[in-house]
Amino acid sequence: MVEIALNRRDWIAGLEHGLAVLEAFDQEHARMTASQLALRTGLSRSAARRYLLTLAHLGYLHTDGKLFELTPRVLRVGWSYFDSARLPRIAQPYLSQLSQRLNESCYLSVLDGWELLIIARNGGPRVMATGFVLGARVPPVLTSSGIVLLSYKTDHAALVQWLSAQTLVPFTPFTLTVPKPILEKISETRSQGYSVIEQQLQVGIRGVSVPLKNRRGEVVAALSVSIPMAAESAAAALQRVLPAMQDTALSMLNVL
Repeated sequence: MVEIALNRRDWIAGLEHGLAVLEAFDQEHARMTASQLALRTGLSRSAARRYLLTLAHLGYLHTDGKLFELTPRVLRVGWSYFDSARLPRIAQPYLSQLSQRLNESCYLSVLDGWELLIIARNGGPRVMATGFVLGARVPPVLTSSGIVLLSYKTDHAALVQWLSAQTLVPFTPFTLTVPKPILEKISETRSQGYSVIEQQLQVGIRGVSVPLKNRRGEVVAALSVSIPMAAESAAAALQRVLPAMQDTALSMLNVL
């Protein structure tokens, strides 16, 4: 994502603070008082209270008079991206065709900062016990898509610095939690042009991903499939899914 230079006179601080208030709510902070929000955002308590009351008046928050929590109206803001963004709309028919061809669940993902964001998906006919919902945010080092996108980061020093600062939580007995093997996987992915990740987020699940490029050769997203390992080896899985994925990525290049 390209950062836009903004003249200070065009900056609306209130909008920045209002969005920061909404983003402060998460799984660990689902309900907060004005004092708790002030600590999380750096606002004064009185300012935090005014933002909370305004957002509650607009319907984005619910309050019992003390604690505040998000309402479903917040989804209007996020869902506008899926309704209006060009990339998910272009990708959807390609994902549908690929899913039918492979009988697997297919995904399109991008990096939002250092988080992997699922922006399009199509489920395979086979019922699976795994999968990401649309809009899911995942640590990129746990997925094949994330490894692909990290492998095309041009600022390697920033990548190393970020990874070294992370406390990586093991989701399975196989999850990599130290930087060195992850960096090796990222380097390998950049060399071979695809990524295979096994059992990092869920036991028995393998992810395969390829970069999606535009006509200028820029990587704009990652195309992936999530498949149960069963008795299929990594080599057999690659032979089965990789050519179709690469064909799909090449077809999409012409429309991006």
